[in-house]
Amino acid sequence: MFILDVATSFEIKNQFIKSCVYFGVMIGAPLILLWNILIIKMVKWEIILIIIPLITLIMVFATGPLQIIQSSSAWKTQKIIYQNGQLQFKKVEFQMQNVGALGYNRRNVEVIYLTSLFMLVDTLNIKTDYDNSEWVKVNRDVNELGIKF
Repeated sequence: MFILDVATSFEIKNQFIKSCVYFGVMIGAPLILLWNILIIKMVKWEIILIIIPLITLIMVFATGPLQIIQSSSAWKTQKIIYQNGQLQFKKVEFQMQNVGALGYNRRNVEVIYLTSLFMLVDTLNIKTDYDNSEWVKVNRDVNELGIKF
């Protein structure tokens, strides 16, 4: 799930699940590496089972643990701007992400909700004109962060 969330348009909407996945990678990779080194005694399996957590650990350090911690915060919907008339789970939203002491990241995205926990996000193809028969202007405040903006 970590690789899907980081490298694709798939995103985890639920904060608890996202935190478990991100911190699980940072804490789990060294623990699994140690476990595989200390417990597995067959040389062939030891080498195979050491490669995956080692690559994960290298990726964590290459990216930077602080960068991973900052991106572990889920994007929260503040306002639904447009909703697709035919597909109720496809929307254009204004979202914010709390990055702690650094404030908030903001973005407008076209979202397809897979479930209430997972979504597909398209940040690249945001159109400037959604006023057509396919899209309905909603302008509904959701304010999942609970802040005034």
